[in-house]
Amino acid sequence: MTHVSERNSAGSSGAEGADHQPWSAGAGRSGRKRTVTYADAGVSIHAGERAVELLKSKVKKTTRPEVMGDLGGFAGLFKLNTQKYKSPILASSTDGVGTKLVIAQQLDIHDTIGIDLVAMVVDDLVACGAEPLFLLDYIACGEVVPDKVAEIGAGIADGCRYAGCALLGGETAEHPGVLRPDEYDVSATGVGVVEESEILGAHRVEIGDAVIAMRSSGLHSNGYSLVRHVLLGAGRMRLDTVMEDFGRQRTLGEELLTPTKIYAKDCLGLIEETDVRAFSHVTGGGIPGNLVRILPEHVDAVVDRSSWRPQPIFDLIQAKGRIEDVEMEATFNMGVGMFAIVSSDDADRAMAYLTGRGVEAWQVGEVIEGTGQVQMVGQYTRG
Repeated sequence: MTHVSERNSAGSSGAEGADHQPWSAGAGRSGRKRTVTYADAGVSIHAGERAVELLKSKVKKTTRPEVMGDLGGFAGLFKLNTQKYKSPILASSTDGVGTKLVIAQQLDIHDTIGIDLVAMVVDDLVACGAEPLFLLDYIACGEVVPDKVAEIGAGIADGCRYAGCALLGGETAEHPGVLRPDEYDVSATGVGVVEESEILGAHRVEIGDAVIAMRSSGLHSNGYSLVRHVLLGAGRMRLDTVMEDFGRQRTLGEELLTPTKIYAKDCLGLIEETDVRAFSHVTGGGIPGNLVRILPEHVDAVVDRSSWRPQPIFDLIQAKGRIEDVEMEATFNMGVGMFAIVSSDDADRAMAYLTGRGVEAWQVGEVIEGTGQVQMVGQYTRG
């Protein structure tokens, strides 16, 4: 993070407090009431500085050769290697993690939400074939608690390492009166690069191509307003309830905070190994709402539900909320976090490559002649 807006500790004393007293025209005049400080308004400079110090070692682990300078500047500097590309195209993406944050705040667990944040950004970048280069984060807090901010930032740094991009900078802001002391929100913007001739998308998709699914780690970071309404509201479930169906004595809260899978390196490697036409990152809008975004008007994608079993959390949500199938598929990833459309000749090679990287992958369907629609066929495997 390059800058922090924080609060001075009210009523500080001693040498440390003296070093950070604000200047005023009446300074040194006896009998005068001290001037109002930023601390009185609820903003702490010291807390933010401490949070940045706690994060430095984590951030350094995300560096790339192109990164210039160190933390603390007004802007992050990144020297793009233009010799590597004939016609480099920059790609950008920005996102947050929605109301999954509420679960993290209720459980007071903050070291995974940053991974979710990075995943939402970098896996959008890689969908067009771009290599994520760097990310900038923004954390807004009701009160800057250094250890908590460091936990959030550590998760962001971990996510950047998993994606191979640099955490180039960002901002931590304290917003008393806007957010409660225990509340925070996060967002991030990422930048990537792709050779112009190698951009992936609908223009590459052809009739006969194979549709490959990559397993999600669970809910990822979409649909949590519905999840909270169904499970914690109307369902009156507790986050600390152990759910037998989840296995390994996992609680509901642990399941809901499972970090989003980051596919960036897997997808970039798949591009090198096979003839990839397009990727679809399954976020808000579910499978049909995202897969349709990479289909040209003259084809349809057939997705066979019977080729996989969604994780138990999806069954629980649907049963507790009595939610229709179409609503589930329009809201959740249903167990698939990323789709790859590849040449039919490369389908087996693609699945073997992904499996070798530890990504559960299978052929879920194919591209046929059509009108730019997603055809969901069959029924999910249950039990």
